[in-house]
Amino acid sequence: MCGLAGLLLAQPRLHGEELAARARAMGAALLHRGPDDSGVWFDAVAGVALAHQRLSIQDLSPLGHQPMASADGRYVLAFNGEIYNFQGLRAALAAVGHRFRGHGDTEVLLAAVSEWGVEEALRQCNGMFALALWDRREGCLWLARDRVGKKPLYYGWAGDSLVFGSELKALWRHPAFSNGVDRDALALMLRLDYIPAPYCIHERTFKLMPGCLLRLDAAAVAAGAAAHDPHREQRRWWDARERMRAAIAQPFGGGEHEAAARLDELLRDAVGLRMVADVPVGVFLSGGVDSALVAALMQAQSATPVRSFTIGFRDSHYDEAPAAREFARHLGTTHTEFFVGDEDALAVVPQLPVMFDEPFADSSQVPTALVCRLARQDVTVALTGDGGDELFFGYTRYQRALRNWRILGWVPRPLRAGLSWLPGARGEAHGGGLAMLLGEVGARGIGDIYRNRVSCWRNPGALVPGACEPHTVYHEAAPLGAVGHDADAMMYADFAAYLPDDLLCKVDRASMAVSLEARAPLLDWRVVEFAWSLPMHMKLREGTSKYLPRQLLRRYLPENLLSGGKRGFGAPIWQWLRGELGTWAGDLLAPQSLGHSGLLDPVRVGRAWDGFRRGQRRWHPNLWNVLMFQAWHAHWRASRGY
Repeated sequence: MCGLAGLLLAQPRLHGEELAARARAMGAALLHRGPDDSGVWFDAVAGVALAHQRLSIQDLSPLGHQPMASADGRYVLAFNGEIYNFQGLRAALAAVGHRFRGHGDTEVLLAAVSEWGVEEALRQCNGMFALALWDRREGCLWLARDRVGKKPLYYGWAGDSLVFGSELKALWRHPAFSNGVDRDALALMLRLDYIPAPYCIHERTFKLMPGCLLRLDAAAVAAGAAAHDPHREQRRWWDARERMRAAIAQPFGGGEHEAAARLDELLRDAVGLRMVADVPVGVFLSGGVDSALVAALMQAQSATPVRSFTIGFRDSHYDEAPAAREFARHLGTTHTEFFVGDEDALAVVPQLPVMFDEPFADSSQVPTALVCRLARQDVTVALTGDGGDELFFGYTRYQRALRNWRILGWVPRPLRAGLSWLPGARGEAHGGGLAMLLGEVGARGIGDIYRNRVSCWRNPGALVPGACEPHTVYHEAAPLGAVGHDADAMMYADFAAYLPDDLLCKVDRASMAVSLEARAPLLDWRVVEFAWSLPMHMKLREGTSKYLPRQLLRRYLPENLLSGGKRGFGAPIWQWLRGELGTWAGDLLAPQSLGHSGLLDPVRVGRAWDGFRRGQRRWHPNLWNVLMFQAWHAHWRASRGY
């Protein structure tokens, strides 16, 4: 894996060395993403520069150096990611006359762009990537991101320059980047624990959305951020909503046996493609179906024991190490486990703002960082089970949302309208039970029910004075319109936002912090579109979620190992805030600290903190959310010398 950065000027005004120095400094901020090699390319006449940090996975020779120019000299590419089907693309391109010096995927991608154009080349790729491509003939910059959003890409304005990079810390290195906090994006973070694309914590700064392509030139840069509408200008080269609607409209026509065979075939190939590397490869193994299935398919295709890695919490609800150990024993992997003590986990907490660059409050960030650090001792690439829950109805919150929507259907609309004005239905009520139901009585559709389920602060605008919470897929009453089942609508919403901007963001930042590449075979686009075509009874049957993957796993693991339920990959935040993190939390949540930032209402936050200290346990997710912002904001101010 790698990191990329660069800048494009509205007016060429920097000498070549000055332009290169700025790009080099931005790239150097991403050293952790690519410690093996670095490079800078610039064109002072055009006012553009690209920087690259390389983590060598394929073609370890100097022939893989980036930024890389196409054979005809038209394009220059800085690429972060992997094209898993590059060998097939290489053969197809060689058949029409292209010649290759090395054996890596970047050179193949450049040839594909030269042959087919940018958009068609992306459609031909099966991979995870973010890229910056300069077209010398047209004088334009292309930014692109993979279908699912596995790899990140930020862009924004620093003075009159456009700056872009794999992480915000690259943008921070530009001397004119002093963009403040976007209050509207902060409100989204308080609701969701993360900020979904295209929004970003900084003003005049954006994230490229998954499956999107953006064309920029000097005129677009000169027009500035005020003229930039990311929803209009980021063009979808792969549209998840439309692809899911199409898959539902043409459902899989076979029975359960045929579906399991097809899933086995697709996953086996997806896993096999992701095992190709010139460095050691392993797998994250938890006590759940998804990672066990990936590990099983890896071991079935490996002549030697696969390296597997697990993090455990002693005496905790979150400990899945015993189940993972049994999976590893049966599959025959070489298994490594590490039991986390409080001191190990708590040592990670101060590093989180540096690791994530944006405020991010999914508490599983802590064990994820630890398992990445553990795996990096032995491997450079690790496969994960990410994506199974969003594709095969894996979350219990889906079932609860369907239940509540069904219950609300029994309540007459006039009565629901009256109940929606009760204080608990419109405020920041937390927890489950009556508070949860009151927050849903005014629902227009399953989307409103589900937004309530995934919200941390349910009225975040009240917590951020002056904020106007932006529209997201979770604000849509029917995310898929009239197509499909209500369950499909929730899975689509998570696929579009929670998956790329929470789960994949978490794994990317935690793995890249230790120069580890993480690959997710369940998110191969062929597996994704097949899953969307399956009827609901192959995902949920008699209360059992992920029905088809469970049936497939029975081919590799005995029944007695599959009876336990997955606990979830989290952390005992409540325990930490009551104990070792109490002083740290109290300092960040103190009125003077909140007042210093001037972004959060200290009265509302203080009310939650006081309630938690009095034993109201369910406030801890809300407080962790605020704490992650406060810690990030302190880090940001320190980095700017404020």
